[in-house]
Amino acid sequence: MRSIIATFFCSLLFFGLKAQTVAPPVQKDPAKVLSFINAEYEMGKIAVGKPLEYNVTIKNISKDTIILKEVKAGCGCTTPKYRTNETILPGKSTFITLGFNGGANGEFTKFADIYFSDGYYKQVKFHGVALADSTAPKIAVNR
Repeated sequence: MRSIIATFFCSLLFFGLKAQTVAPPVQKDPAKVLSFINAEYEMGKIAVGKPLEYNVTIKNISKDTIILKEVKAGCGCTTPKYRTNETILPGKSTFITLGFNGGANGEFTKFADIYFSDGYYKQVKFHGVALADSTAPKIAVNR
């Protein structure tokens, strides 16, 4: 009798928890409405401690207006510059600037998440090697 009661309560617990799970939202493919330049940027060799920036260009390839909502950096060493709630008209482009402080020696890969209206989202990344010695080339800002 105890095993029947235990089975009954376990079943209630299982189905009660199962009913509370929420399906994640469906990810919309940003490639259907936006094109990106420098979404995966190779910085190459940089000097440690020499901050630099580069631009990610975003073009609206749809027939609808898209709004750039927010850009979130993956860590504190990456600084995004952008215009919150910027309207990107059909056929028009904008850009975000990602800054990197280059504070640590060695290889790095950094990410930034870009959020748009209507649930569109894109993760961009950049990669390189920070060198502490004089062999690192001087790099101009990509504008």
